[in-house]
Amino acid sequence: MAEVRAMCAIGLRGQLGHEGGMPWEGRHEPAFAADVARFFEATFGHVLLVGPRTKRSIPQWAYADRVIVEIRSSDPPEDVLAAFPSRVVYVGGGPAVWAAYAPYIQHWDITRLPYDGEADRWFDPAWLTIGRAS
Repeated sequence: MAEVRAMCAIGLRGQLGHEGGMPWEGRHEPAFAADVARFFEATFGHVLLVGPRTKRSIPQWAYADRVIVEIRSSDPPEDVLAAFPSRVVYVGGGPAVWAAYAPYIQHWDITRLPYDGEADRWFDPAWLTIGRAS
């Protein structure tokens, strides 16, 4: 079975998304730029499972250094993960995808960013407790 991880950034109150993007989209302060760089560094050489919106936001250069697979929350996680045995798989793509994959995620890497504005998508702390034991 794959080693399954999730990596995300949240705002000060757990904000994840706003109107189809990240609420802090376009901000260039050091904390935001460092988070993006850390994401691409951590996923380098690994498999990245993402929802359609997230996939559209990935720069073309990133495809050369990682396997990026578009998934939907309705795809059976067992089937998707079975395609990548013995690999490190990062799950991205927002609340619907994380809710579907949470039972398989063995490690969560969460960055809290200095953002406290609007959002319409939120991090659900319950995702942290429904994962299976490593």
